[in-house]
Amino acid sequence: MADGVFGSPLLNLARTLAFVGAVFVLASAGYVASGWTLADATYMVTLTIFSVGYGEVHPIDTAWLRTLTMSTMVLGCTGMIVLTGALIQVFAHYQLRSLLGIDRMQSQIERLSGHAIICGYGRIGEQLGKELSAARQGFVILERNPAKLAEAQALGYLCLAGDATDEASLKAAGIERARVLATVLPDDALNVFITLSARSLNPRLEIIARGEIPTTESKLIHAGADKVVLPTHIGAERIAEMILYPTTARFMGESQPMRDLKRGLHEFGLEIEAVTVPADSALAGETVGEAERRGGGAFFIVQIDRPDGPSFLHPGEGVWIEAGDTVVLVVRSTKVAAGAIFAAPKKPIKVGRTWT
Repeated sequence: MADGVFGSPLLNLARTLAFVGAVFVLASAGYVASGWTLADATYMVTLTIFSVGYGEVHPIDTAWLRTLTMSTMVLGCTGMIVLTGALIQVFAHYQLRSLLGIDRMQSQIERLSGHAIICGYGRIGEQLGKELSAARQGFVILERNPAKLAEAQALGYLCLAGDATDEASLKAAGIERARVLATVLPDDALNVFITLSARSLNPRLEIIARGEIPTTESKLIHAGADKVVLPTHIGAERIAEMILYPTTARFMGESQPMRDLKRGLHEFGLEIEAVTVPADSALAGETVGEAERRGGGAFFIVQIDRPDGPSFLHPGEGVWIEAGDTVVLVVRSTKVAAGAIFAAPKKPIKVGRTWT
C-alpha cells in the first residue's frame, strides 16, 4: 500500500541521501573555492545542515560566502528534514509489514504451485474460499478492499492487497505457477479485462469467469475464459431443482459421506438426486427401462424405495415404478430436464369416445 502511494520507501531514502550528499559536496567545494581548507569546509557544512550553530569557522564577510551559506542552510536543512521523514517511512513500512505478516504471507505464496487465484472476495469469492479451504486446495485471494481483505485474513486465507486488473498483482499471486484462476467480480468489463491479462501471462492457465448478463458469456470466452458461470442462471436453475427434487435433502441428508459422494460424482459430470413419484406422474405404472428410455440418457435409476414396502437397489429394467416411490437418480445431463420427466402428468388416453 505504501509503495503505491509514496513509492518505494528504500527508493525515497536513496534519493534523499543522494540529494543531501550533493548539497554537502557542492557546498564544501564552494568554501574550498573561497580559500578554505577541506577540513574547515566540511566542518562548516556539517554544522550548517545539522543546524548545530557553533559559529563560523572563518568570517562570512563576502557576498559569495553569505549566498553559499544561506543556500546551504535552506537546501541542507530541508534535505535533513526529508531524510528524517524517509527514515521514519522505511522503519514504519517494514515494521508494519512484519506486524501484519505480509512478508510471511508473500513467502508462502511464492512457495505455492498448481494453486488457484480468486479475483474478488465478494459473496461468491467468500463462498469459493470456504469450499476450497474445506477441500484443502491451495489458493490466493486478490482483493483491493481493505475491509474484505481483513475478513479473508481473519479466516487464515492467503491474501494480497491489489487490483486484479494489474498484471503486477497477478504476478505477485503466482499466476505463472497457478493451475486455475477464478475472476468473480460483479463487473463484467473487469472480468473480461482480467481474463485477457491472465491469458497473456499464462497460456496454460484454466480460467473460470463470472458473468452477470448472458451476452457477456461470448465476450469472456473470446477473451480466453475456459468456462463462464452466470450466477443468476444458476440460482434460477437451483430453485427449479428444489421444486422438482423436494425429496433429495430429506432422503439423503447433508452428512459428510454424502457430501463426499456428491463431490466425487460431480468430478465426472454426474449428480445424484431423489424424487418422489407423484400419483399423476407419467412414469407411475411404468418400468425402469421405460423411464430411462423416456429420459433419453439424461439419468439412470440406482434405487427405488417403496413407501411401505421393499427397496430395490440397482433395479432391473423390468421393475415397476409406482406412485409414491422414492426414486434415486444419477443424472448425466441437466437436472431440471430429468426432474421434469417425473413431474410431468399422465396424458389422457382416448377410449372410444371418452378420455381417461
